[in-house]
Amino acid sequence: MIRINNKSFRINRFLLAEVLAVLASGILKFTIMDWLGMRAFFIFGICLIWFIYILYRRHYDKDILREWGFTKDHFLPSIKRLFPVLIISVAASILYGTIRNEVTFSWHIIPIFFLYPIWGVFQQYIMLGLFADNLTNFKRVNLGNFTLLIITSLVFSLIHFPDYFLMIYVFGLEACFFIVWTRFKNIWAIGLVHGWIGTFLLFFISGRDLWAELFEWFR
Repeated sequence: MIRINNKSFRINRFLLAEVLAVLASGILKFTIMDWLGMRAFFIFGICLIWFIYILYRRHYDKDILREWGFTKDHFLPSIKRLFPVLIISVAASILYGTIRNEVTFSWHIIPIFFLYPIWGVFQQYIMLGLFADNLTNFKRVNLGNFTLLIITSLVFSLIHFPDYFLMIYVFGLEACFFIVWTRFKNIWAIGLVHGWIGTFLLFFISGRDLWAELFEWFR
C-alpha cells in the first residue's frame, strides 16, 4: 500500500519498521548509556546509524528530507514560537543554579553548548519526524493531534527515567515541540532549542557535567 500526494510518498512497510527502530533506540539507551555508562559510544552510534538511514531514504525518495523537516523553510517562525520557552528555561536554570550556589562554572559547558544541538536534532528527528509522523500515517490507526501529542511526549518522558524531575519537564517541553512541529515542520529549529535548553538545564539544575559524562567510560 502506498499513500501518494503531490510532494512525497510513504511506503507502509517503512512505517512500522521505523517505529520499532525508535523503540529499539530507547531500549539501547537504557542498556548502553545508562547501565554500561558508554554514553559517547551510544550517542555517536545512534547519530551515525540514523544519519546513514537518512541518506538511504533520501536516495530513494527525493522529498523525504522536507517531509522530515530537514529544510530551511519555516526555520525563523519555529524559532520565534519556541523563543519564549528557550529564554524562560535558560533563565530559570541559571537563576536556580545561582541561588543554590551549587554550580561551579566550567569550560565544559562551552563544547556542550555547540554539540548538544546536534544530538537534539537527532532526538527530535527520531521522536517527531519518525515516531509521531509515522503514527499519523498508519492507515489502520486514527489518532488525533492531541492523542499523538500525549503519546509522543509520554514516550520521550519515559526515556528519561528514573530522573523524575526531568521526566516531568521534558513531557511539557516535547508537547511544545510537537505543537510547533505540526505547524511548521522544521526539525533544525526544534533540535537547536532542545540542545540549548538541555545544556543549561542539566548543568545548572541537575548539576551534571555532560562533557565529563561523555568520557566517563574511558576512565
